[in-house]
Amino acid sequence: MSQPVALTIAGSDSGAGAGIQADLKTFAALGVYGLSVITAVTAQNTIGVRAVQEIDVAVVTAQLDAVAEDFPITALKTGMLSSARIIGAVAGGLRRHRLSNLVVDPVMVAKSGDRLLREDAVDALRRDLLPLAEVVTPNLPEAEVISGHSISSLADRLSAARAIMALGARAVVVKGGHAPGDPVIDLLVTGRGVHEFRARRINTTSTHGTGCTFSAAITAGLALGLDLEASVARAREYVSLALERAQPLGHGHGPLAHFAPEEATNGIRR
Repeated sequence: MSQPVALTIAGSDSGAGAGIQADLKTFAALGVYGLSVITAVTAQNTIGVRAVQEIDVAVVTAQLDAVAEDFPITALKTGMLSSARIIGAVAGGLRRHRLSNLVVDPVMVAKSGDRLLREDAVDALRRDLLPLAEVVTPNLPEAEVISGHSISSLADRLSAARAIMALGARAVVVKGGHAPGDPVIDLLVTGRGVHEFRARRINTTSTHGTGCTFSAAITAGLALGLDLEASVARAREYVSLALERAQPLGHGHGPLAHFAPEEATNGIRR
């Protein structure tokens, strides 16, 4: 049996806690071969983003064509897409190559507060990318921006998720990490119903790349042939483990422990 293959289309993080680097680590930890299309190069660390250089749209398209024409991609995710032009090019490539099992992580702002998606690109995200998504994984601020709904309760999260699905996405996970309280509640909304995933809040500063890692773990589950609910459940378990076992690195929000002890990640793979 050949190894499952997943693709990440996202920005590069020089601190290696988020973006392409976090995605590839997550794929590897969960037994999936990872491919990448880099949309932007960022100069960043655990404290903040110092510079961003978008990749030329033609080069983004060439990367996508190169991997899609050669590898059997069974699931993929998007992260930082930066601009409307890049979003349009990526959406066009996904349609052209008929790629499915798309997880959209609508990355808008870095953990440090630096903006990673231009304001004029939000409409392109709604119009071009969400209709292709198997699942969208916004945090609470992202869900508010995409849906246009204010969120202060679980009922608000459900309303926002349904508004995002009305834009064409087949399912939405509204992540609860930005909400106060314990446990953290992630809400999965599909055409079949609503599922709550609860996890103990872990007191750590090693949270850089949590959203990237979560969406990458869902993508890995889909690549392995799991259904969406099982993929989300295992992703939630993996992120909790990676947060719990992270060692402090850097002077700000450090990275997760993507390669937790092997016996633990093997349990998640199964």
